Amino acid sequence: MSISDGGPGQGGGDGGAHERGALLGQLRIGAHERDAPSGDGGAALWRRWPVRAGALLAVAALALFGWLKWRGPVFEVQVATAVVASPAQGPAAVLQASGYVTARREATVSAQITGTLREVLIEEGEHVKAGQVLARLDDSALQANLAQARAQLAAAQAVAVQLEAQLAQARRDTQRAEGLIDRQLVSKQALEAAQTQQATLAAQLQAQQRQIAVAEAAVRGAQVQLDYCTVRAPFAGVIVAKAAQAGEIISPISAGGGFTRTGVGTIVDMDSLEIEVDVNESYINRVQPQQAAQALLDAYPDWTIPAHVIAIIPTADRNKATVKVRVAFDQKDPRILPDMGVRVSFLEPRRDAAAPPPVPGVLVPASAVVSAGDGGASGGSVVYGLEGDRAHAHAVTPGQVYGDLQSVTGIPAGMRVVRAPPPGLADGARLAVAAADK
Repeated sequence: MSISDGGPGQGGGDGGAHERGALLGQLRIGAHERDAPSGDGGAALWRRWPVRAGALLAVAALALFGWLKWRGPVFEVQVATAVVASPAQGPAAVLQASGYVTARREATVSAQITGTLREVLIEEGEHVKAGQVLARLDDSALQANLAQARAQLAAAQAVAVQLEAQLAQARRDTQRAEGLIDRQLVSKQALEAAQTQQATLAAQLQAQQRQIAVAEAAVRGAQVQLDYCTVRAPFAGVIVAKAAQAGEIISPISAGGGFTRTGVGTIVDMDSLEIEVDVNESYINRVQPQQAAQALLDAYPDWTIPAHVIAIIPTADRNKATVKVRVAFDQKDPRILPDMGVRVSFLEPRRDAAAPPPVPGVLVPASAVVSAGDGGASGGSVVYGLEGDRAHAHAVTPGQVYGDLQSVTGIPAGMRVVRAPPPGLADGARLAVAAADK
């Protein structure tokens, strides 16, 4: 079959090809433009290349900016799963307050006299027993004083022995004189002289015994002063600070110049750790002695420690409008350290264990509930759910607090939410889940 040269199909195809050729011809560099070293064609070519290169660079920069903006920073977070609130979740918190772990028995140990440290036998973190030697001072001068006091005591005792011998002889002389006076072999004056000598020696011996008592007291005083050179632990505990080194001068009173230390170290009785919290005076009526509580250390946000109220200090701070409350740990643990930050939830008594009231919504970590203002919105509370590798903000209504959990409404059970959202986290941000939560 052949197609005639003048057919309509032939004409339509030639027209389309002609248009495409014309468009390509506009972009194609002609031979005269390539070969022309100068002239209008070459000039036009070199004028168009900078424009085209600038346009390409602008398009590439816009593409890179858009890609970086879409990608955004990556936040490494920990997640938890929202669970259905159980009616038997436990007593609800009627009040929350923040405070610090404190020690009821804490002492900075020092010597009772001024002296130079000969050796320091403690280090930070070391456990010590009551009466254990912590440090020793140079005691050479006090050793000499003790030796002198003992020598004086020995001399006084020797004089007393001499007087005792003389008194014994005087008593024998008196007895002989009394036996001879009846036979008129001695005069009455001789008998009186013997009696006087006996009484004098008895008085001298008594005085010397008092001197012995003084010398013994001097020995005891010198021994006490010597014992002051040994610094001992007043109670069992842990050394939390070492304040002096061997060779430094230590004194129980502060001295000028900054060269004298006032303490060897600080010891804390870890069994006396408790919590001190400041409760707003408007809510102090919600706290009662022996009330059950739960403590949550800032260092261990997932560890709930049972506790109870020891006492409410019967005075208020007028500057802060707060009342101090002492809270005891029901469980001792080496992880609890002095001056740690802690959040205390004061619990209401359980009304009826057989039929507890229903708990609305779902339970999420209390740290997952943040103010919507932190994410750029205004008012209300939100939690950030994990959807793929992106964060999605969900508005919620917070409810009761149960230890480190809080009931919220507005999200379904089973949603994975971000614990303690980091600063700067916003809706749509990219997330990297910690390995322990995957």
